[in-house]
This record gives sequence, structure tokens and C-alpha cells, in this order.
Amino acid sequence: MHPLLTIAIRAARRAGEIIARSLPRLESIAVTAKGRNDFVSEVDRNAEQAIVEIIHQYYPHHAILGEEGGAQGQHDVCWVIDPLDGTTNFLHGLPTFAVSIAVEQKGQSEVAVVYDVMRQELFTAVRGGGAQLDNHRLRVSKARGLEGSLIATGFPYRSTEEHLDAYMTMLRTMMLQTAGVRRPGSASLDLAYVAAGRVDGFWEMGLQPWDTAAGKLLVVEAGGRIGTLSGGDYDNSGNIIAGTPRVFDAMVSAFGPLLPENLRQ
Repeated sequence: MHPLLTIAIRAARRAGEIIARSLPRLESIAVTAKGRNDFVSEVDRNAEQAIVEIIHQYYPHHAILGEEGGAQGQHDVCWVIDPLDGTTNFLHGLPTFAVSIAVEQKGQSEVAVVYDVMRQELFTAVRGGGAQLDNHRLRVSKARGLEGSLIATGFPYRSTEEHLDAYMTMLRTMMLQTAGVRRPGSASLDLAYVAAGRVDGFWEMGLQPWDTAAGKLLVVEAGGRIGTLSGGDYDNSGNIIAGTPRVFDAMVSAFGPLLPENLRQ
């Protein structure tokens, strides 16, 4: 096993233990609002601290980019961490949330881990080595277009509210042209599910690097495609489409006429 992946898995499982142990005391967990519909809990912070401690135990000089702790250090190797992707779900006891850890070298994704805490499913990928779920090889579905496909999404919030009208038009289009649309509430799991063939495509707006750093490598290594809403190169944050190659193309084509100028990138 890739040595970076070994440590990433160890860190993800440790964070998962902290999160799982916190579930029985949800009502007493300290929560802070970072913005409208954007929350951080003491569990997020404790889980991220545990991840960073494990990383620094083995790689003390590596850089860190965490959702809660921000950027720490400078190094060609950077660990991109979302310690609890799906905090709102977690705080309501809705069992869809994950730990997301990616390792990038000079900006290129090398290793990815998405750990579904409640299902104890471990999604992993190594650049050039494929994607796996609990040591079983992953491939995206064989879906060839929108008809019959199941699509995941994330609703606009925070800084993307100005795109709500455009998003609702996109949502209507997907609802009319596919088998259905789902909104689980964790972008890293949405991308992992694309890689696993559980959903055929995914789109969302206004994402951050820690939301997608691990998931995008899972999708690519499982044979899928990642890009912007207009099909351009996805650069770690912003607006994203992921899917099987043909579903990706079909989503880009469907969204094309609907995008205002500020979403064409």
C-alpha cells in the first residue's frame, strides 16, 4: 500500500471514531455559525486536530489545508482535509457524513480517502492505481446519458445564493430528463458514489478544495470525468460536474443553454 495512503486511512478512521463517539451527545455539542446555513462544531475541530496530529507524527514538514484550521506550513506535499463533510446532517442525527482526506504533491492529487463514518465504508484512490471501496475495485456506472440516470446534487447556499435561479432551472432540467435527483448533503460522498456507480452524475456550485480534493481523484481513477458546469477544467474549487463520460457530456450539453455568463468558465 502507498505509504501516504496508509497514514491517510489511519487518520480518517481516527477522526471517524471521534465523530461516532459524539453522536449520543448531539444536544450538548458546541456549535458555531460560520455563516448562513454553515456551521462548525467542536467535533469538526477535534476530528481535524486528530487528523493533523497523526499526519505530523509521520510527516512533520508536510503542509496542511483544513476546512477548520486553514493553511498550515509550506511544502510540495499538502494534505487537504475535511474532517466532517456533512456537518449539518451530523448535527441533526442524519447518518450521511464523511471524513475526506487528500494528499496533493505540487497541486496534483496523489492519494484520496473518503470514509463514511456510519456505514464504515472506506473509499480510497491512488493516482494511476485505481479507486477502491474496502479493497474492491471501483468503476463508474455504464450509464450512457441522462435518460434512466440517477443524479446527485448540492443546493446553493452561502456565497452562491445569487445563482439560485440558474440552479433551479438546472434542477428542473435534470428532474425532467433523468430517473431522479438526490441531495445527500456531503459532496465527498456524492463523488465517492459516482466512483462506485451508485449515482451516475453529480453537480454542485460554490465548493471549496476540501470538499472535492479526495472525491475528484476517486472519480477519475474509477473511469469518470470531472469538470466545470461548462465542461472546462475543474481547478479544485467552485462549480463542478462529475459523472460517467457520457453522462458528464450530457449534463454539460443540458446545462449549456441555461448558464448565465458568470457561470460559463
